[in-house]
Amino acid sequence: MPVDIGTVVAGKITGITKFGAFVELPEGKVGLVHISQVAGTFVKDINEFVKIGDQVKVKVLGEPKPGKYDLSMKQAAEPSAPDAAGPPRPRPERRAYGKPKEMHPPGSFEDKITQFLKQSEEKLLDVKRNIQYKTGERKKGKTKLKKT
Repeated sequence: MPVDIGTVVAGKITGITKFGAFVELPEGKVGLVHISQVAGTFVKDINEFVKIGDQVKVKVLGEPKPGKYDLSMKQAAEPSAPDAAGPPRPRPERRAYGKPKEMHPPGSFEDKITQFLKQSEEKLLDVKRNIQYKTGERKKGKTKLKKT
């Protein structure tokens, strides 16, 4: 059976290192399954997934040198059943400064400055109320502070 890029072939694990496993392919060719291509999950120790002498299915990813192949066990595995939830949902739009995009009104510079000043005054008023409440100058809910 010829070893062509993109095909799935059977092989035998002949060596294991920290970074992957060497696989003997048909016709005496050799390939490497990098540790990131062993399984669909994070692999810390490759010995938990394969042993020397194991027969494995691998997908041929490339041939960086003649007779030496890049292989993947992860891509050769049967595709798992799709989740019951369906396809992944699109990510929501990013927010600018914590506010939804639609709250930033398009307009002139003067409109933006006016809105900024209004928000600043409201925040400053909240800070003043909080300070008065903490110092005892203001009882909760009895008096209102006037805007100046």
